[in-house]
Amino acid sequence: YGGGKVAVRIAAGSPGRAVIEVEDDGPGLAEGEDGAVLLRGVRLDEAKPGSGLGLAIVTDLADLYGGTLTLETGETLGGLRARLDARAGTLTYLESLCA
Repeated sequence: YGGGKVAVRIAAGSPGRAVIEVEDDGPGLAEGEDGAVLLRGVRLDEAKPGSGLGLAIVTDLADLYGGTLTLETGETLGGLRARLDARAGTLTYLESLCA
């Protein structure tokens, strides 16, 4: 869905929390689309391949591990930024990949 560039950031959040941000340079979301795109089976561009499950699965996993997923306009690339905030221990594997 992005236009070609993607940035991934992993950082410490508030005490005991870790943050993963994924941002692209695509068109982002129109107002009101952020809630709908988190639902199972919802796809904003039916012309592109996909099942509409990705963000719903991330939301379920975030809930399961005491985290939150927020979608906003990215400040660096200007497209969509997905921000996962979770207990630091749940992200240990991902953190180790980027060390």
